[in-house]
Amino acid sequence: MDPVNLFDMEALAKQTMPHNMWTFVDAASNDEITKRRNRESFERILVNARFLADVTARDISTTVLGEKIDFPVMIAPTGGQRQAHHEGERATATGAGRAGTLYTLPTSSGYSIEEVAEVATGPLWFQLYHQDDEVTEILVKRAKQAGYKAICLTVDTPVGSPKERDVRNLYMAQPGLHWGSLRDRPDLINRRNVGVPDLADWAPPDYVGLTWDRLDWLRDLTGLPLIVKGIRTVDDAIQCAEYGVDGIVVSNHGGRQLDGTPSSIETLAPIAEAVGDRLEIYLDSGVRRGLDVLKALCLGARAVLVGRPLYWGLAYGGADGVEHMLNILKVEFDRALAYVGCRTTDELHPGIVDIPDTNWWPRGG
Repeated sequence: MDPVNLFDMEALAKQTMPHNMWTFVDAASNDEITKRRNRESFERILVNARFLADVTARDISTTVLGEKIDFPVMIAPTGGQRQAHHEGERATATGAGRAGTLYTLPTSSGYSIEEVAEVATGPLWFQLYHQDDEVTEILVKRAKQAGYKAICLTVDTPVGSPKERDVRNLYMAQPGLHWGSLRDRPDLINRRNVGVPDLADWAPPDYVGLTWDRLDWLRDLTGLPLIVKGIRTVDDAIQCAEYGVDGIVVSNHGGRQLDGTPSSIETLAPIAEAVGDRLEIYLDSGVRRGLDVLKALCLGARAVLVGRPLYWGLAYGGADGVEHMLNILKVEFDRALAYVGCRTTDELHPGIVDIPDTNWWPRGG
């Protein structure tokens, strides 16, 4: 029997994936408080149903940076996909395209920027971890040439934060399944400290990273829209707007980096209130239901991204599994939209949701 929801798919993936790979995907930083809070926060938000509205002709599509997608769920950039399925990122891009949505290719993709673009039928963003100026320039220019629509700069990993479950399991990335875009430049790959337990947790000893005043340099390399992923506070969101960023992803990296922070959905509303009229806002971390998508849109997101669920889809059935995972969310979101009396995503607003436990929920960003 096919999985009915994403939790069914998660359980099946746990049975299928090798233990070390499963823990790499499932684990979070330190005590994993933030990972749990991501789900708990969504569960605390209530939805106000509204009836006797004409919802017979619903349109759940939206646009992101002017690009139409069939529904407001996209695929987040995540490393190690070829360890979950031999087709890895190519399968994920294929499944996303079939479901009518956007895929964000990670820097460390096992397949190259061009190899993924060959099979993609939906829009693509390229996610960047800045290593040094030379590597960044090579990668983003190749992404533009291959047809990627935006550069998504991940900023919330200033230093490595190995997940303790990975440390206990002595997890190591499998050789040959990563850095497909640099396979012909081992000299560039070797600049990176790839021996740490998390594929995202690299940093050469002299790594400094980008700063606010260098975002113009990054944008000028390609002229593509720039999205900053990993925003958690109102102050950083305002900085993004001041520096002309086109979009932000409100994200705590699925709890995989700094533990003990608020959930992404908790920080969304104050960020949207502060900068929602100046740039596009997306959210990730903890989305598991179509109803979660609706809650996020009501609180100010234009769309959401899912990370861990893409691995469950890959483990379940490669491209078909990723498509099935996304279609589950699509059906759930469409149903939720009808129950709140709306026909389009533009009709969603904060009054549709209710947060009764205000003593637990933070009031600011």
